[in-house]
Amino acid sequence: MEKKTFYITTPIYYPSDKLHIGHSYTTVAADAMARFKRLTGYQVRFLTGTDEHGQKIERRAQAAGKNPQEFVDEIVAWIKKLWQIMDISYDDFIRTTEERHKQVVQKIFQRFYDQGDIYKAKYEGLYCTPCEAFWTERQVVDGNCPDCGRPVELVSEESYFFRMSKYVDRLLAHIEANPDFIQPASRKHEMINNFLKPGLADLCVSRTTFKWGIPVPFDPDHVIYVWLDALSNYITALGYLSEDDSLLQTFWPADVHLIGKEIVRFHTIYWPIFLMALGLELPKKVFGHGWLLLDDGKMSKSKGNVVDPVVLVERYGSDAIRYFLLREIPFGSDGHFSEEALVQRINYDLANDLGNLLHRTLAMLKKYFAGRVPAPAEKDPADEELRRQAEALPRTLKSLMDELQFSGALAEIWKFIACANKYIDDMSPWALAKAGRTERLQTVMYNLVECIRIVSVLLLPFMPKTPPRIWRQLGIAERTELHSWDSILSFGRLPAGVQTTPGEVLFPRLELTGEGAPVRQATKKDKVQAQAAKPAAAEKTTEGRGPLSLEEFARMDLRVSEVVAAEPVAGADRLLKLQVDVGGERRQVVAGIAQYYRPEELPGKRILLVANLKPAKLRGVLSEGMLLAATDDEGNLVLATTDAPIKSGAKVK
Repeated sequence: MEKKTFYITTPIYYPSDKLHIGHSYTTVAADAMARFKRLTGYQVRFLTGTDEHGQKIERRAQAAGKNPQEFVDEIVAWIKKLWQIMDISYDDFIRTTEERHKQVVQKIFQRFYDQGDIYKAKYEGLYCTPCEAFWTERQVVDGNCPDCGRPVELVSEESYFFRMSKYVDRLLAHIEANPDFIQPASRKHEMINNFLKPGLADLCVSRTTFKWGIPVPFDPDHVIYVWLDALSNYITALGYLSEDDSLLQTFWPADVHLIGKEIVRFHTIYWPIFLMALGLELPKKVFGHGWLLLDDGKMSKSKGNVVDPVVLVERYGSDAIRYFLLREIPFGSDGHFSEEALVQRINYDLANDLGNLLHRTLAMLKKYFAGRVPAPAEKDPADEELRRQAEALPRTLKSLMDELQFSGALAEIWKFIACANKYIDDMSPWALAKAGRTERLQTVMYNLVECIRIVSVLLLPFMPKTPPRIWRQLGIAERTELHSWDSILSFGRLPAGVQTTPGEVLFPRLELTGEGAPVRQATKKDKVQAQAAKPAAAEKTTEGRGPLSLEEFARMDLRVSEVVAAEPVAGADRLLKLQVDVGGERRQVVAGIAQYYRPEELPGKRILLVANLKPAKLRGVLSEGMLLAATDDEGNLVLATTDAPIKSGAKVK
């Protein structure tokens, strides 16, 4: 049976400088989708690359004292290295300076000219060099580009023009007949109402004021406009108009172009019209995702407020970065990046939820069955509910991934992880072992290992390094049949008798120390603030975590506190919000104990609280202290409490 095909692309990136984490966001999303489709049996083509021509590149190269080709070669080498450390599994990397691309772009231009879609005329208008975009007087904002906010230039030159107006009605009809063509829907309405319905001017498709581009084949004084050049990559990479166009026949039209929302206009107006003029099918979907924002707005190479993905990966690992990007922000919406939020995701989701599930399960398996997976025996209705959820999960993920809901897909996996952790608490394997209920214990432990295996397979597209680490501990690293999509469609495919081996902690809990290389470039404002802070910083101790002196320990204010009320934190499965009485003072404390304690069992407990910590926000909720707890060999968390009545507020000495 012939495999279904799937063709996915990223925008080709502009190598005027090194890329930032926002560029990685698009590429990681495309990679996750490509890996998911491969996992589910598709023949996949995943394309990325670089858009290397244009006036901006020419100017940057001159400023660097290099020729343009040398300039882009260095940055492209860095980009390829970045995709390697981010585990990007592209099938092809297209460069617009490659002959396979340049020759076909010239053929496309010639075809447009021969069929009357291109004509020569004088052009005078407003041009944004950084965006390589032309704008009308009504589109610019106070003399600035409406996309990037930088000044536009008035240019006057002889140019070739493409008759965009000829195809507007056809494009509007296509958008109307294919409601999923432009996604999200807000982008579609913007294109229709702001560009197509007001009337589309013919597009300038050549320039004479710079030379770094593909020459017009019949008029070498002109170079082809960078967007006609760049957009064509999606078909030149498949061999369009070349001797071997088998890839084009197999994979075109593209299933989805993933792009940032700032280039939706080029991909949903210019590109479809070019394809119509070539007589080619249009892509099935163009998805314009949101921006990754910092506190001071959109990341931008020109602003210098970008986050360096290489530093992030070196510090936290590629899987943690991929997980954060895909989980934190619903695809299509703008989202905020902060290192604090990243560390919270690592600690709560990866260390507490996933890591703790693996650790607790394998520790108990080692203790009760010498690490060998037992055959299931005595059953319970709770087992059937766990099985039902496990078997429904792959179908749910397929549906969500088809809609590019990466965050939703990961949320569903983590709901199942939470169910497995709750299953441990509800089934209490330690109690079964103590009571001598070996057959019931066998079933519980088998089910837990099978749950972990299923989760590991589902995580492959999102976090490709983590599942093999889990498989080594589960003893199935060489059992590739247990890594497949088909193997998780029914619960219970893991054979009994497999020998597990507890290994390294998947994701150690982290503290945000602020040490090490900066993850973002410093803006001028940052540098001024840092300079002002130097004297104060110099006074701080530089010692590590050595033994504490009595004076240092005495700085910690530990108090007995009575829990007055407890409730879940909305949108955070692990967190509970506690109201505590500290000697007559009411405090609010947020704690990651939801998988170990129900809110209703906490009021009245007298806990130990670190009372002099600076207030902090966890998932946007204020926390005014930290409770103390311990973890046993099975990974169960137990609150530190008093063994005799004592008034709240009492100081622990």
